[in-house]
Amino acid sequence: MKTSFISAELREKVIGTFPMGPNSIHGPAHWARVLDNALRIQAETGADSRVLELFALFHDSLRKNDQIDPDHGERGAQYARNLRQDGFFELEDRAFGLLVKACVQHTRGETDGDQTVITCWDADRLDLWRCGIRPDPERMCTQTAKRPDVIEWAMQRSGGPPDGIVREIG
Repeated sequence: MKTSFISAELREKVIGTFPMGPNSIHGPAHWARVLDNALRIQAETGADSRVLELFALFHDSLRKNDQIDPDHGERGAQYARNLRQDGFFELEDRAFGLLVKACVQHTRGETDGDQTVITCWDADRLDLWRCGIRPDPERMCTQTAKRPDVIEWAMQRSGGPPDGIVREIG
């Protein structure tokens, strides 16, 4: 069994400061699915599992709402900077730079980049069904995330939109 890079203290701190509570579609249950998605994709990409774990925890950790919040990725990255500086985790500068990039740019729709960064982005995109958005293979970065069986697996795990409404993205 793989042990987590993230300490219980760090996890509890981030969950405890999450502004929207445990039932948010961007909350801890989403973070856990993002990590599972990332670890599934990692077999193909060889992504840094430490960055994957931290991305799952921080990318939506300071959202202000469940709708449009364009600066939430930057806030999550800054929170990671602060907690790293405060000694909650250690990560060398290169890997930390990948985490920051993944968090800041995760909603921009990019599909090219470092294997660790694109694994983070695909892991998040595979969980879009929780918002009523079917993951689109053409918007994925990795071959694993583009596979229909992986998309269906991720959709089954997400449980679908809480309001039952399917949305289109442009």
